[in-house]
Amino acid sequence: MAIALSSFNIFFTCLLVSTFHLGFSFSALQENHSNGTYSGQINSNSVLVALLDSHYTELAELVEKALLLQTLEDAVGKHNITIFAPKNEALERDLDPEFKRFLLEPGNLKSLQTLLLYHIVPNRINPSHNSSLQHHSTLCRDRVKLSSQESGEKLIDSAKIIQVNAVERPDGVIHGIERLLIPRSVQQDFNNRRSLQSISAVKPEGAPEVDPRTHRLKKPAPPAKPGSAPVLPIYDAMAPGPSLAPAPAPGPGGPHHHFNGEKQVKDFIETLLLYGGYNEMADILVNLTSLATEMGRLVSEGYVLTVLAPNDEAMAKLTTDQLSEPGAPEQIIYYHVIPEYQTEESMYNAVRRFGKISYDTLRLPHKVLAEEADGSVKFGHPENSAYLFDPDIYTDGRISVQGIDGVLFPLEEKEKSETKKEIKSVKVAVKPQRRGRLLEVACRMLGTFGQDSHFTTCQ
Repeated sequence: MAIALSSFNIFFTCLLVSTFHLGFSFSALQENHSNGTYSGQINSNSVLVALLDSHYTELAELVEKALLLQTLEDAVGKHNITIFAPKNEALERDLDPEFKRFLLEPGNLKSLQTLLLYHIVPNRINPSHNSSLQHHSTLCRDRVKLSSQESGEKLIDSAKIIQVNAVERPDGVIHGIERLLIPRSVQQDFNNRRSLQSISAVKPEGAPEVDPRTHRLKKPAPPAKPGSAPVLPIYDAMAPGPSLAPAPAPGPGGPHHHFNGEKQVKDFIETLLLYGGYNEMADILVNLTSLATEMGRLVSEGYVLTVLAPNDEAMAKLTTDQLSEPGAPEQIIYYHVIPEYQTEESMYNAVRRFGKISYDTLRLPHKVLAEEADGSVKFGHPENSAYLFDPDIYTDGRISVQGIDGVLFPLEEKEKSETKKEIKSVKVAVKPQRRGRLLEVACRMLGTFGQDSHFTTCQ
């Protein structure tokens, strides 16, 4: 009996202790919630879950693209929220397409976040109970105006509230509105971007010229449209030999350099290095030759270029003889530069349609042949070919860089190099044979005089 009584006392004591701890934990949880601390967990009955599962799918998709879920989770953990959700039609059909593109550009993420947070108020608002004009602060710190019309309709700023309490949850409420709310700061950013795009470059104008025979002003040539092809072909802008020397003012850029070619060439070389696998090509352009500077001058004058860049594995196969001749690195690179702007898509479509295409190169008069093979573009001849391996490594409208898996050579030069190798091999094979015949003749002559035994080579 005493053992049973003592066991009951121990059980009762443990029950009191566990009850005390449970009460303390519940009171601490209530205190934390009242103090605004938040554990980071969202209840399945939260207004955020309801928003993602509601018929306001366009708004929910924008919230995910704007990376705002964590921000809204923190807001829900601190206080009730009110979401003014535009209907899907307002974001799909009624919204200006240009403005929508502006919001979805990666560089305008802050504007998209500001616009979405402008629709969320960190208080629980019931428009039906408010008849007077009220201003409420939003999560983006701007204020929205809630007002009522004589007809009884409720307005948030200038948008009509079409569905009051569309979704109600313990931690918030969603009201449906007829259109998107746009804060003044976002509208200003969009207007500034649109006005900058409408500004066109000033067309350069040369000094007036006087005809020495008539002593009258010459009629100026019709101005070239911005972005049009240069007046002179690219070969006229190249000095003879391995250097590229642009003409004074062959294109729309002129001496004012509206095209910053040196920066564009620097950008594409840095892209090659960051892309990986094209360090040898970048080293030839910058260190071994001055081609990077010369290409920058050409682009500054308005020319466009497409560079077929061999990767490091292909460049490692070059022999010392191929690089040791004077001007050899420049000639190799010239054969890989096309004076046109081509992308992987444009070249593939051309070879699919016409079969084989010959592209001019900066190494006159040689051309590089392109054809469709295995779902890609193959350059060169059957004896020396390379596939388009890494498409569109760099494309900025002036310079296009396409990675290939081989170093290309003109067909005539390839035949010459092979002929030289054959001649060398023949010489190496013939010399020992001739040397043997001379020794044989000498030994016969010595044998006639009986002196061949004195020479070990004749024994």
